[in-house]
Amino acid sequence: MAFYDLEEQEQLSELQAWWKQWGAALLLGIVLVLGAVAAYQGWGWYKRDQAAKASELYAAMLKAESAGDPKQARETAAMLAERYPSVGYAPLAQLLSARLSFEAGDLAAAQQNLRWVIEHARDDDMKAIARYRLAGVLLDEKQYDEALGLLDVKPGHPMANLFADLRGDVYFAKGSEPEARAAYQSALEKTEVGSPYRNLIQIKIDALGQTQ
Repeated sequence: MAFYDLEEQEQLSELQAWWKQWGAALLLGIVLVLGAVAAYQGWGWYKRDQAAKASELYAAMLKAESAGDPKQARETAAMLAERYPSVGYAPLAQLLSARLSFEAGDLAAAQQNLRWVIEHARDDDMKAIARYRLAGVLLDEKQYDEALGLLDVKPGHPMANLFADLRGDVYFAKGSEPEARAAYQSALEKTEVGSPYRNLIQIKIDALGQTQ
């Protein structure tokens, strides 16, 4: 029995020595882990809270738009972008605000909305939509070179035919008919056979032939 008491005493002494050497580090590690878990949970709660508040503003904006109050809708969209720029509702709101601004004849505001989406949106497709619409606004304002710069898209992009078609419109507006024809032909090739959109593109190509 005394042998086991001695062995237990030795183990206790070893444990005390180990704790003296490593105990503080162990406690620090536990504190750091618990702190990281708490921070992660806190960040998750914060993101959910931000998304919920942004959702409320987005719903308010849609309500104002459907009620025929575009001014209020645009103001709400601006508020959403200012308060919750990293939440997915913000670029959606800016796209709608751009349309409302365009319909109101405020092309400067429409440009601002669309540039915000290009700069802040995380979704590449949403950025592409904003680039396409901004190029259309710039076409209306005769800012042809900047519009063409926005319409440079990688092959195989889902909107490649739309981008090519709008490039044709810009070139035609510039008076560059050979480039316009090439762009329209590219748009036609990128458009699915059987799509009604092909007819519109073909009309543009045929119209160019009549101007020669």
